Amino acid sequence: MPDRCGRLLLVTLEASRLDADLPVLHTLRSWLEHGIAHQGYDLQLTRYDERGWRATFYASGMEHSPTSATGTAWEQTPWRAVQGAAWDALRRD
Repeated sequence: MPDRCGRLLLVTLEASRLDADLPVLHTLRSWLEHGIAHQGYDLQLTRYDERGWRATFYASGMEHSPTSATGTAWEQTPWRAVQGAAWDALRRD
């Protein structure tokens, strides 16, 4: 179970699903990026030509290999990929 900050990150992930261009969403996205690092994760973001983006979270300080991934997602935009991977990583806690 995520700690208080982790639970707040989950709520932020839900709020950030909105596609509106609101200043508050930019703030939430920035907070999410810093918050996920605070939870002890590293992020790898990779673009694959026409296939889109893959975001993968790993436990900080660990060797990064496909088997050590704690959350991953494929999407058409980098933000959506990061959002999906963060959701996956936090759900597994």
